[in-house]
Amino acid sequence: MDKKKIHHQLNEVGRMLASKLNPEGYWEGRLSSSALGVAVAVAALHFDDPQKNSDAIQRGIRWLQQNINSDGSYGDTPESPGNVSTSLLVYAALNLYSAKKKAVRETQQKTAGYLKALKIDVNSPQVAEFILEHYQKDYTFSVPILAMCGLCGVPGEDAFRHIPQLPFELSLLPRPFYRLLNLSVVSYAIPALVAVGIVIFKKKKSNRFGRFVRRFSIPRAMRILHRMLPESGGFLEAVPLTAFVALSLINSGFADTEVVRKGVQFLKRTQREDGGWPIDVDLSTWVTSLSVKAFRSNLSGFLTTDQEDDIADHFKLIQNDRVHPFNGTAPGGWGWTSFSGSVPDGDDTPGVILALLNLEPERQVKNEILNGARWLKKLQNSDGGFPTFSRGWGKLPFDQSCSDLTGHCLLAVSAVLETYRDEIRNKDVRALKTIFERALKYLEHKQSGDGSWVPLWFGNQSAGDHSNPVYGTAKVVTYLKDALTHNWHSEAVQNRLKRLIKSGQTFLMSVQNEDGSWGGGKSIPGTIEETSLAMSALVSKENTAVCMNGHRWLETYIQKNGFKPAPIGLYFASLWYDEALYPVTAYLEALSRTCEQFAAETVTT
Repeated sequence: MDKKKIHHQLNEVGRMLASKLNPEGYWEGRLSSSALGVAVAVAALHFDDPQKNSDAIQRGIRWLQQNINSDGSYGDTPESPGNVSTSLLVYAALNLYSAKKKAVRETQQKTAGYLKALKIDVNSPQVAEFILEHYQKDYTFSVPILAMCGLCGVPGEDAFRHIPQLPFELSLLPRPFYRLLNLSVVSYAIPALVAVGIVIFKKKKSNRFGRFVRRFSIPRAMRILHRMLPESGGFLEAVPLTAFVALSLINSGFADTEVVRKGVQFLKRTQREDGGWPIDVDLSTWVTSLSVKAFRSNLSGFLTTDQEDDIADHFKLIQNDRVHPFNGTAPGGWGWTSFSGSVPDGDDTPGVILALLNLEPERQVKNEILNGARWLKKLQNSDGGFPTFSRGWGKLPFDQSCSDLTGHCLLAVSAVLETYRDEIRNKDVRALKTIFERALKYLEHKQSGDGSWVPLWFGNQSAGDHSNPVYGTAKVVTYLKDALTHNWHSEAVQNRLKRLIKSGQTFLMSVQNEDGSWGGGKSIPGTIEETSLAMSALVSKENTAVCMNGHRWLETYIQKNGFKPAPIGLYFASLWYDEALYPVTAYLEALSRTCEQFAAETVTT
């Protein structure tokens, strides 16, 4: 490929992405529909009122019938191979209608055949044994799955005898104690802890003292649940979580509560025209920050000044300005969407900070950026890394520090210092430098011997362990490369950054496929997202040949398949999803960085 062709592609993709910006100043994106989300939503609507919700239920069932895999299974997306958890939940939801409708029964029997081939008898306690073994100590997803199955009559009347009791009474303790309680659910699943815990308590026997404590705890736990309820009715704006809460409370005698009423309204409102549901309403904040950063220095060439102002104003409008009722974090952070169920997190907050800086600091966003940096300071864990939602939770993986978020936060803090270090107090400068240093040490410690880092919220379905070191390494290396361009670093810090970058790039080059693409690891089929991200991390004069091979593969693949998204995202206890804007933004960033490299080479020659 020649430079002229790459510049042409940059202009073409840049115009396409710019055209998707809505008048409110953000990109909405589109998440894949989810068989799991459909199954749980159908069950919740059934338990609420099967007659009143008949249309939504039947459209959901038709979606399931149309999206079954050839082996009778269901995956997390229509592009995903089947898995037991999703297939079991679909089987359970269909069980509510299979006795009366032949077509539903036939679909259910196909799914039963898939489970039977895996030696799982849906009419025996094997159901609970398999699910509990699969999720081990993390009850975030295993117990809600089993609770819904039990409520739908799977495997039978004694289903709840095999389900562990969730200690919902612990939600009554002050929030600072949560991180010390060694809870078996992650921090963002407290609504499920309460609602599913209550329905299990109602359906199974326990010792007399335990029943007394839990019966006493229910009214206060319900008040906590109401306080966490967002205006939209959707906890985390997530269909599965909201549906699990609703169906559990309905079957516990709380059908008339505001949590259930708003939750059901949320489910009906978010159903798509084809009958499906996504796992979450959207990732608008995240894909907007990705889009802004993908344009890089070309931003003003594709967006008008008014559009840039609209984006900055949108970010300012949705910054959390109070102690958040869901997880108690301080003001200053951003969540993944503008809807009320969003919770500030350690990836969207640095993403917005960097996007605002790319929109130019003089757009009166200094206070918002500095407040975001202060929010990150309070999130950083004692190990120097950054978790997603809550500082100090570390028992379960999705609450722990992780490399890709830490790299993102490191870059955001470095960029804030680069821009404002002469304008803020010395005390704040020292604090931000400390955050940077601790994060850098964490990344040095977490880099594997082969130079890779593993991400938290992203994986690869084709990898044996579903990990994705290509994504994690590409993101961290790119963050470190951008941090290296800042002038405030000492020579010693620059050398440390260079060592990490070089090792990471060596790993990425070692796992490039022969056809020029990258997948999640060596010999895993390539995707637009992983190939583009790897190229962004590698682009340099020294790596020109490697990157051009990647460009050629991308050109051929996109001509044949378009911007087909890959299910590389993980969500809510390892559910796969794809997002329509991921391949577009990743490819545009790779093109932008390549063209910047061309310009730099022209200057030097």
